[in-house]
Amino acid sequence: MVALLNGFGGLASLLVAGAELAHEWQKPDGVLQTALTAGNVPIWVQFVIATAATALIGGVTFTGSVVAFGKLQGIISDPPHLPGQQIINLVLLGAVLGLTGMLLVDPSAIWAYWAIVAIACVLGVLLVLGIGGADMPVVIALLNSYSGLAAAATGFVLNNVALIVTGALVGASGIILTMIMCKAMNRSLTNVLFGVWVAKDAGRSADDVYGGKIKSSSPDELALLLDGAQRVVIVPGFGMAVAQAQHAVRELTQLLEARGTQVEFAIHPVAGRMPGHMNVLLAEANIPYEQVKEMDEINPTFEQTDVAIVIGANDVVNSEARTNPSSPIAGMPILDVHLARSVVVVKRSLSPGFAGIPNPLFAADNTLMLFADAKKGMLDLVAAIKEN
Repeated sequence: MVALLNGFGGLASLLVAGAELAHEWQKPDGVLQTALTAGNVPIWVQFVIATAATALIGGVTFTGSVVAFGKLQGIISDPPHLPGQQIINLVLLGAVLGLTGMLLVDPSAIWAYWAIVAIACVLGVLLVLGIGGADMPVVIALLNSYSGLAAAATGFVLNNVALIVTGALVGASGIILTMIMCKAMNRSLTNVLFGVWVAKDAGRSADDVYGGKIKSSSPDELALLLDGAQRVVIVPGFGMAVAQAQHAVRELTQLLEARGTQVEFAIHPVAGRMPGHMNVLLAEANIPYEQVKEMDEINPTFEQTDVAIVIGANDVVNSEARTNPSSPIAGMPILDVHLARSVVVVKRSLSPGFAGIPNPLFAADNTLMLFADAKKGMLDLVAAIKEN
C-alpha cells in the first residue's frame, strides 16, 4: 500500500508539471511567455529545470514503486542483474540532461518533457528491479522521499509555497527514515541506491533447515510452559500487525502479570519493516511504554529469559544474519531470542519473511511452533491459561 501510495504521488506530480508546462506555453501572459519576452532568464530557467526535475523524480518514483509493490506481493521474484546496468543508468541520466537542455533552448518542445518522463520510468524500473526483497523496505522509504521531492519540484513549477514546504518535509523525513533503516539493516545508502546488492548464496533450502526438526505445539502445552515462567519477553512482528493482534497480546500480558510474571517487549528497529511500527501498535493497546525495550537494551537479557514469544516476526530473529555472509540479511542486527531458555513462535506457516530465506530459529531445540493466525493464537493461548 505504501509503495503504491508513493508511486501515484510521483505520477500525480509529473502529470501536473507536464500540464502546467503545456498550459504556460499556450498563455500569452503566462510565466514562460512573459519571461521570454522580458528576457528574464532566471524565472525561465527555474521553471524549465523544476519541470524537468519533476518529470525525472516523478517517473522514477512511479515505476520504481510499482516494481517494489510487485516484489513485496510476490509477483516479481528473483532479482535479475543486467550486465552493464550502471552504464545504462548513466546513459539514461545523460539523455535526461540533454532533453532538459533542449527544453531550456525551446520550451515549446513539449515532446521533450514526455521523453524525459519515459526515460525516467525506464530508469525507475532498472534502479529497483535488481534489488532483493530483503532490501525492499529500505527502497520504499527512499521512494517515499522521492515522492516528496517530486511534489516540492512541482511546487516550484506552480510557484506554490505550501507545496514546496510540504514536499520538502516529506523528502527530508523520507531520507531520515531511509538512513535509520539502512543502519538497522546493515546497508549503506550508496549500496541500496547504486549497488543492486544481491546475495550470492541464499544458503540452505527450507527442507535442509526444517526437515524433521520442527516441533509443533498447542495452546494447552504452551500454557503449561508459561505457568512457571518468571520472565517472558514478547517479540512482535509483521504478523501481529496484519492480524491486528495487539489487543489479544495485551490481554495475555495482563494475565501473565497477574500471576507474578515479568513481561517485556523486544522491539527491533525495523520490526514490521517500518521504524516505530510496533511501538505504535502496542501503544494503541495501552501497553505501558516502560515495558517496551529497544533491541540494544533487551539483547543482553535474553539469557535470563524463561520464555521468548515471537509473534509474526521472521527476519529480525533469523541467525542467518550472523552465520551466513552471503545471506540477503548478512550483517543485519537481530534480536537474540535464540538465547532464551524456551522460544515460542506464533506463525501461520513456515513461509519466509521479506528476505525469502528459511529461519533456523524455527528448528532450534528450544523452539516450539504454534501454527496459527497471530490473533487467534493469542486468544487461544489466553483461554488455555485461564483454564489451566
